[in-house]
Amino acid sequence: MVGAASAVRTVGTLLEMIKFEHTVFALPFAFGGAVLGAQAAGLPGGLPSARTAAWVLAAMVGARSAAMAFNRLVDLEYDARNPRTARRALPAGVVSRRSAWVLTIASGALLVLAAGQLNALCLALSPLALAIVLGYSYTKRFTSWSHLVLGAAIGIAPSAAWIAVTGKLERTPVLLSMAVMFWIGGFDIIYALQDEGFDRREGLRSLPVLLGGARALWVSRAFHVAAVAALVAAGLSARLGMLYHVGVGIVAVLMAYEQSIVSPHDLRRVNTAFFTVNGWVSVLWLAFLVADRVRGA
Repeated sequence: MVGAASAVRTVGTLLEMIKFEHTVFALPFAFGGAVLGAQAAGLPGGLPSARTAAWVLAAMVGARSAAMAFNRLVDLEYDARNPRTARRALPAGVVSRRSAWVLTIASGALLVLAAGQLNALCLALSPLALAIVLGYSYTKRFTSWSHLVLGAAIGIAPSAAWIAVTGKLERTPVLLSMAVMFWIGGFDIIYALQDEGFDRREGLRSLPVLLGGARALWVSRAFHVAAVAALVAAGLSARLGMLYHVGVGIVAVLMAYEQSIVSPHDLRRVNTAFFTVNGWVSVLWLAFLVADRVRGA
């Protein structure tokens, strides 16, 4: 019983380390890509099969868990020196490097396994997907535009889910991927404001370091405008109805609210903007997409 309890605590710590609950940011967009792919493919009921949805979920969990665990390993020395992150499980010694590596490898293997269960194209592309989601962790060393790289890594989700259902890539999922890229890139700039001083001292790159907080926020706002435009374009491409576009309007309001509660001189509500508001953005987008499809069926 003691061993089992210890194992449960270790798993819980690992899940907390990678912020497993934040998978909700991208998962709704993945399922949205799968739903639209099923519609495009003319599947019965306009929905992917339960089996496909389950393997899409497994692939998403594997990709994100591998990316987060690897990021913690790559950034360990910086996290240990940064007062904001020094208490994370890995720099604090609560989780060993070995455990983090095991999680990274196992999660990557889950992604490849899930891709193989979906179709041949998914399997062939899975190494590229892994390279992108893992490679992001190094980008702050050499580019101030790492925010967009992170967005592109997470933005793979709707296109990958579309491919899982249809076996090919088309315009609609690419537009959705662009929307996710700019959405994630925009709020990652907001999150990076917290580390502007630390990143500058350590020689790490970000838009707040390059431009200063105030100008970086204007780029973040431009990214969010681009995200909304891409969501509208995806809806038009997929011939979605008014209900979908009402949902995009609500998403736009949420992004505007996210921008309004943060300034370079007041970062007290960054966590509200980053964790709470963004969770609602993706969930509500999917809800209105599904409602539009049900209404139009």
